[in-house]
Amino acid sequence: MNNQELSRKVPRGPVGLMSRVYKYILPEVAAELDQWRRDAEQIPDEELRNQALASIDTKRFHCQGGAVYAAANLPEKHVLIPLIVAFQTISDYLDNLCDRSTSLDPKDFRQLHQSMLDAVIPDKELEDYYAYRSQKEDGGYLVRLVMTCRNCIGQLQGYDPAQPYIKDLVSLYTDLQVHKHIHPDLRESALLEWWSLHAHRTPHLRWNEFAAATGSTLGMFMLFLAASDPFLDDQDASAIHASYFPNVCSLHIMLDYLIDQDEDKAGGDLNFCNYYEDAETMLDRLTSIVEWARKDVAAIPSTEFHRMIIEGLLALYLSDPKVSEQELVRTVSKRLMKRSPMTRIFFLMNSRWIRKHKND
Repeated sequence: MNNQELSRKVPRGPVGLMSRVYKYILPEVAAELDQWRRDAEQIPDEELRNQALASIDTKRFHCQGGAVYAAANLPEKHVLIPLIVAFQTISDYLDNLCDRSTSLDPKDFRQLHQSMLDAVIPDKELEDYYAYRSQKEDGGYLVRLVMTCRNCIGQLQGYDPAQPYIKDLVSLYTDLQVHKHIHPDLRESALLEWWSLHAHRTPHLRWNEFAAATGSTLGMFMLFLAASDPFLDDQDASAIHASYFPNVCSLHIMLDYLIDQDEDKAGGDLNFCNYYEDAETMLDRLTSIVEWARKDVAAIPSTEFHRMIIEGLLALYLSDPKVSEQELVRTVSKRLMKRSPMTRIFFLMNSRWIRKHKND
């Protein structure tokens, strides 16, 4: 990647980053989500409409967080923000359909998630994504999301070298969603068998940590950002892929599962933090993943930006109100924050302020 060019574009320090986020990113994300919400309101099928609206209303912070990557290339934010919002909206919508659905059919889950693959492979013929479920009439909502991604991708001059690495991450994401949503009695064995096929790629991770890594969209968003550089080549795209997958991605989702332990237990949902022997082991493993992630991003340009992403993840999740409601999670959180660098402290305070004023 053109290191000097990228370095000129990325924000300097957490104050510079959040200044861009508040001024340029969040307002445009809100506008995009408002547009998709109006679109979702027109979905004919009641169940599909309800899940589409719920995914936007309750998971909008996924789009807000993902769109932070557009802050690293503001001249291309008109492409990156609609792309990230549309792609993340597909992910959140499908997650709702799989989580809240009465279906346990792996063919249904895979066909639904084919839309995510089609979104990042612009020349592929579109499919019937609802082929294996009774609810089908979405009024073209999912296809419009896919086509929005494709139209934005068509404006990314460096997309060709990034595509195989994005496809790899989306394929792994799809596999995870299939295995984790089948009958509860079959999930763990399916996940272990799947992991055995890929364990050689991440020998330092346990199976639950690998699975968590495949559930993150951050690597995809970083590659979208990289593809906005017309000088991106295969070597750079490969390095970026390796810098995010598996460790940054695993940290992202393990933190998500960490704070959701009580909620998932009550709902009978799979939680990857439940597969550690004890709290001390979980803390040790999470601490290791944080350090591995920091080391990985040091190998690519604009390391400071990526370090801010890591510290921002820790601050975002560990400032969640659910942390204070769970004794074990509160203990782990305190230990992870014990040696907080100033960057993480800034983001922690910022995250708390955002949560406090989110309805203002």
